[in-house]
Amino acid sequence: MVQRRRSRGTKPAWQTEIAQERIEILFRNAGKEFPRHPELSDRYVEIARKIAMKFNVSMPSRLKHRFCKKCGAFLVPGESCRIRLNSEKHYRIQTCGLCGDKVRHPYVREIKKKGELKKPVNMQKS
Repeated sequence: MVQRRRSRGTKPAWQTEIAQERIEILFRNAGKEFPRHPELSDRYVEIARKIAMKFNVSMPSRLKHRFCKKCGAFLVPGESCRIRLNSEKHYRIQTCGLCGDKVRHPYVREIKKKGELKKPVNMQKS
């Protein structure tokens, strides 16, 4: 049997797929458990981050925005964080309710998509 050599430090594809699935499951469970046990949801986020670091898997941006980078808390808008929109500079400010850390996320892409949907279709006259 011929063994394939892989580059140093990389994990097999099947391991990274399982890691991504587990990260998704942990964030889903964190969302379900937050109303009753917010500290448990913080622990789920901590485990998900450790899995991502161990298997060198990047988290999707939708999940990256769900926890505080400074204190590791699971963020739920209106409960554990505050979200403000700056329409002039096109970014949203997410403030953690526990540590007060502020993160700015641009939302220009969403505005462009919204504009593309509203553009009228040019009809050619014959």
